Order: sequence, then structure tokens, then C-alpha cells
Amino acid sequence: MSMLDRSMIMAQVATLGLACGVVRADAPTTVAIDHVGIAVVDMQRTIHFYRDLLGMELVEQDEVDRQPAYDRIFGLKDVKAKGAMLKLGSMQIELFEFEHPRGPEADRHRPVNVPGIYHICFVVKDVDKDYQRLKAAGVPFHFPPQDFGIAKAAYGRDPDGNVFELLQWPTPLKPPRDSSEH
Repeated sequence: MSMLDRSMIMAQVATLGLACGVVRADAPTTVAIDHVGIAVVDMQRTIHFYRDLLGMELVEQDEVDRQPAYDRIFGLKDVKAKGAMLKLGSMQIELFEFEHPRGPEADRHRPVNVPGIYHICFVVKDVDKDYQRLKAAGVPFHFPPQDFGIAKAAYGRDPDGNVFELLQWPTPLKPPRDSSEH
């Protein structure tokens, strides 16, 4: 059984449990993933990538200038940063360019097996077309789109080396015709 099959079964079991009113007293109150945060080197370059090349909507930009609540939430001192929020469907990406304190230089070729979030997935209608369009814009990819039977996918890198996936699910198959129909 593949990981995808397992996740779909687990989601169905969880949904069935909630639909039947089965809730443990110690159950998490988590209801959704709101956004993923990414520290970036150059805010405008990264906004261009996610907005102009991947089609996300820029919904907010802000600045943080040594506000104690941000120091506490980030676990840093005297934070000065630019922030932006981009949205596509129900998913949001929050970008922060830290002016102070500066982070270490980004490893733009970090292998995907290094612990941590290793990719963000974007569902596309035509992975080959988007791969060619992004490749022509200078976006680096690990390899051209691969066909896994149940889906086609390609991994590329954003301007800071973060891995993103272009994922194309097959178009819905037409149900077989009833043999009694003529």
C-alpha cells in the first residue's frame, strides 16, 4: 500500500469518526493548515517568483520593526523584517526577509533528505507546459516531469533554493458506459 493510499484511508477514517461524533477528550483542536512561512533573502525577487511565475495572489505586505511580540514568536532579538502573504486557493505562503538579525547564507542546493520541510506542492493542469514555461524563465529543476502512473510531477527550486513540486493529477476518467445503453 502506498503512502498516498494510506493517507487517503486515514483521512476517510478521521472524517468518519468526526461525522459519527467520536471525539476524544484529549483530541487536538487543529482544523486546517493556514500557511507555510519561508525566510527569504530578497523579498521582491521571491514575490516575483511566487506571484508572477506560479500565479499566487499577493494579499498583504508589512514590516516588523523591533516589536516585542515578534521577537518572542520568532525567538530572536530586535527583529526588523519585511513580510508578505501570498495565496492560491486555500493555501497561503508567508514570506519574511530578515534585515536584523540576518540569517546564515541559504544553501540553494540543500538535498531533500535533510530534515525539515523539503517541498511545497502546487497542483497544475499541465505539468509539461508549466515545466517548459518556468524552465524558460530560468527556474532550476531537478529533472523534467516524471510519470508515476497515478500522477505526473517535477521538483524545482525557488530563488532561495526551496524545493517546490508541480503536480498534475489525471483528468477524471469517464465512468464506463452501462452495457444496456445503446
